[in-house]
Amino acid sequence: MLLVLCSYALPAAAQAVVDRDGLTRYAAANNLLGTSRPGKPRVVLLGNSITDSWPKADSAFFAGSRNEYIGRGISGQTSPQMLVRFRQDVLGLHPQVVVILAGINDIAENTGPYDPAATLNNIKSMTELAQAHGIRVILCSVLPAYDFPWRKGLAPASKVLALNGLIKAYAAQQRVSYLDYHASMADSRQGLPPALSKDEVHPTLAGYRIMEPLLEQAVAATLKEKQNHSPSH
Repeated sequence: MLLVLCSYALPAAAQAVVDRDGLTRYAAANNLLGTSRPGKPRVVLLGNSITDSWPKADSAFFAGSRNEYIGRGISGQTSPQMLVRFRQDVLGLHPQVVVILAGINDIAENTGPYDPAATLNNIKSMTELAQAHGIRVILCSVLPAYDFPWRKGLAPASKVLALNGLIKAYAAQQRVSYLDYHASMADSRQGLPPALSKDEVHPTLAGYRIMEPLLEQAVAATLKEKQNHSPSH
């Protein structure tokens, strides 16, 4: 009888660790997504909760844009988790552009000790995968953060600045776009001010409305650069 009970207990234990990296979060949506429409470039936004919450916070922006923005953010995710799902949530969707916003949850140590070199390596791997498939890349600065409400005392502000410096330098080296949200949103403490966030990490609608024109400008410039570098027919 004990053996029978154990055989039924194992599946329940296995279910507790299913989909650690969010591999099934967008599986159904990805399957339903057709090809991009002519004249409306497809742009995948890959990220964490900041990206995940954006379409809900300002649906009018997504509906009214000249671009087809596909949100692929998962709350709490770190850069290694984004890398694990990059093939299905980015490459498989065949976008013209991918916008990568990663790093804040690495600094928050959501999945282990923070190593800036490892975070940058994950961003490099995602960039190189996209480039190998003919997808243009926009690398975003990490947004300002003075403290984490779920993990106090990590003093993230200076770590964010340092990581952004690494991302910016890599973007210049690779000749990909660097989208600097931080410079337009940081307060004197290098955090997110109350006018833009209720918890010093996640933007409110006011915060997203600062980010939106910056995103649109970066995408337009990236698409124009692609057109200029395309072989003539």
